[in-house]
Formats: sequence, structure tokens, C-alpha cells
Amino acid sequence: MHLKTKAFVIAAVLGLGIAPALAFDVTDTDGKRHRLEDYRGKWVVVNFWATWCTPCIKEIPEIAEFSRANAPSRAVVLGIALDVDDAERTKQFAKKFGHAYPLVLEDERTEKQFGRAKGLPTTVIFDPAGRRAWDRTGTVTRKSLEEAIAAAAKPKG
Repeated sequence: MHLKTKAFVIAAVLGLGIAPALAFDVTDTDGKRHRLEDYRGKWVVVNFWATWCTPCIKEIPEIAEFSRANAPSRAVVLGIALDVDDAERTKQFAKKFGHAYPLVLEDERTEKQFGRAKGLPTTVIFDPAGRRAWDRTGTVTRKSLEEAIAAAAKPKG
């Protein structure tokens, strides 16, 4: 097991959560840069997953369906893979399971920006103003993402 994966497992056991990202700046496997500030006016869904996580694999098609229905005009989806010992293998794995949205491979920079997930899968949604609006550890579906956005979009009060 890779040292970073071991550290993640330890963090998961200890129940450490993802630190709130005030902003992020990551590069996907195609070399495209993704910055939270570039997506003002859109919902941003960030999903943390790993190839060895069965629930993560099961939710990939649901997230891809959400992405197809909402991107790029309403929402942007980013997947962050936490097991990146072999980047090419992870990319092929993601493609095989329908990961049809930008793929970011975790590194020290992404970890510093987002912190560690308290479990997998973990999904975080940022509102159109760039504020963290929702997060969940556990699987998501297209419907649950749409419901989370609808609830977060309702005026408070």
C-alpha cells in the first residue's frame, strides 16, 4: 500500500474531515487548470474517490449523468482520485467506469487545498458564489446532487 494511501486510511479511521476550501487551483489529467474563482456563477461539485472503493465506482455513472445534464452552463464536476501510484492506470480505470468529467489526481497541492476526506466517497458542492454549500461522505446519485443544489439554492430565513 502506498504511503499516501496508508495516511488516507489512517485519517479515515480517525474521522478527520475535509477542511473547507476557500479557493482551489488544480490541474486535471488533460492539463486543464480548474480554479474555483473561474466558476463563479456555477455550482461546483468535487467528488473524492479511489479505484479500490466499491461505492465510489458505483456512483461514477450517476455523477457523469449529472455532469452531462448540467455542465457546462449550470454546474461543473471535478473528480479527485486519491490513489495515484500509477496515473495512467487510474485514468484508464476511470474511463472504463464512465468517468466523463475532469479527473484530477491527488497530490500534495490538492491535499493542502482540500484537506483529507473523512471517508470515501466524499462529495463537496460549492455554490455559485464559491462558498461551500454541501458535503456528504457516502454515495451520491444524480438525483441527490440535484436535490442538494435545490436545497442550497433556497433563500435562508
